[in-house]
Amino acid sequence: MREKSREAAFCGVLAALAETVLLLGGVIPAATFCCPLLAMFLLLPVRSEFGPRAAVSAVGAVALLAVLLVPDRELAAVYCFFGWYPLLRPRLERLRPLPLRVGAKLLYCNAAIFMLYGLLLFLFRLETVSAEFAAASRPLTALLLVLGNAVFLIADRALGKLELLWQTRLRRRFFPGGN
Repeated sequence: MREKSREAAFCGVLAALAETVLLLGGVIPAATFCCPLLAMFLLLPVRSEFGPRAAVSAVGAVALLAVLLVPDRELAAVYCFFGWYPLLRPRLERLRPLPLRVGAKLLYCNAAIFMLYGLLLFLFRLETVSAEFAAASRPLTALLLVLGNAVFLIADRALGKLELLWQTRLRRRFFPGGN
């Protein structure tokens, strides 16, 4: 019983912190893409400590609350599409050789980008997103897609480093004496 209480408290606090970061992203206009990444990073310890089931619950709760509470719809949608990546990442890391692994990660990234903006532009018809795309030329849009892929790969590498940091240094501060 005590272990379940610890799990619920830990997951709840990190989910609330991730949601707070997303809400701050709605206040700071330039944070549309940064805050979902930070929120995603904050939930890494949940999967590490309590497994994929708890992580799915935490990410799902944050995504649902983001859709309901975050004023910036684009930011909430970015989290809804990319917040799940840390749960998929361990499976992708097992792929060999390296080019196949990187290709699978980029496939996920591009599929998420096209679905995300397809929904925002054609289904939800967000005027701000439509105006941004109308103002941008095709080469600029292509450049943004390439840069988005580069940032995704950098974020993927950061996820790996943060997982290692959690396991080697930070974990013992929250769970002294083991889990």
